Amino acid sequence: MTQALDICIRGAGIVGQTLALLLARERLRVGLVRPTPAPGAAADVRAYAINAASKELISSVRGWPDAPHATPVRQMRISNEGEAQLQFDAEQLGVPALAWIVDVPALEARLAQAVGFQALIEPLAAAQGAALTVVCEGKASRSRAEFGVQFLANAYGQSAIATRLHCERAHAQVAYQWFSKGEILAFLPLDGEQGNSVAVVWSVSTQRAADLLALQPEAFASELQAASQNALGQLALSSERVSWPLMSAQTSQWVGPMAPPSAGAWALAGDAAHAVHPLAGQGLNLGLADVAELSRVLHQREYWRSVGDMKLLRRYERSRKTALASMGGAMDGLQQLLTRQDAPLQTLRDWGMKGFDSSGPLKRWVAQRAMGINQE
Repeated sequence: MTQALDICIRGAGIVGQTLALLLARERLRVGLVRPTPAPGAAADVRAYAINAASKELISSVRGWPDAPHATPVRQMRISNEGEAQLQFDAEQLGVPALAWIVDVPALEARLAQAVGFQALIEPLAAAQGAALTVVCEGKASRSRAEFGVQFLANAYGQSAIATRLHCERAHAQVAYQWFSKGEILAFLPLDGEQGNSVAVVWSVSTQRAADLLALQPEAFASELQAASQNALGQLALSSERVSWPLMSAQTSQWVGPMAPPSAGAWALAGDAAHAVHPLAGQGLNLGLADVAELSRVLHQREYWRSVGDMKLLRRYERSRKTALASMGGAMDGLQQLLTRQDAPLQTLRDWGMKGFDSSGPLKRWVAQRAMGINQE
């Protein structure tokens, strides 16, 4: 590519690749910086819950993976230690699925394939100058620090453990979540509609995480079987375990001008801009909503504005700050309500879950918000 770049995207994960494809569709010249993988890096065991809005966005750029790697969730069953239960059902809500549990390596590979067919996307080993630099490097972004942006984090004192399990019984396209003793355990269905594998996300105290990770695989699986109330029978680990600290976070600013002598402007998206608790599975959906909004703002810009015009980028910043304030506040409140062990709060949780499960229109509205539909 001989012409100067319009946009340089730092970070080629799901958010960065989706943004590159959206912008190339706008006939913009995009550079995509793909870091060199660390030698001996562990296999990626992550799976994400993708809502309907995110699925539509990824499909629009031909990045949606094959069926075995994107399992539709027909039901979600949520249990509290006080025996209150909450259930969402796709059929009752009149939707094809509550969400799709997507294998991260498969999604990244399909997006990379789509990127390879797009002539306006140039793979880069290092960042280059452009009218706009978009940072999609994740929570540990070096570029964010380079630009002098604060990442205002609130640590929860918990860590998430992720792994994968082979289960005695098929998951029947049900996603499970259990709240007990301040811990949150989620089983997410994998390997298609008939699968009997699940992705695990277990949010526990930092010390408890260290103790669990020190267990032999069989002992760890036994702990999971007890915590999941034997919902899927005998369990066996089918992958390594990984762990990371949990926090809520947001940057002090989302956009800004490049420092002289560089020209142009920068913007943040995805985990480089924010982090939320994984209890509602909204982290990646928020990141994809970032790139959808940035793409929309750039598409609708006045013809005389550059893609690096600060007035234009402020529109993106205002929109996403507002959306994140709503979602981030909700996640913080839920995390506090569901993990604290005070007896009055447990009684409140039981009462609230039972009432919400029979609330009708309210329950439907909340479900639709989580699915990314009916946002008006």
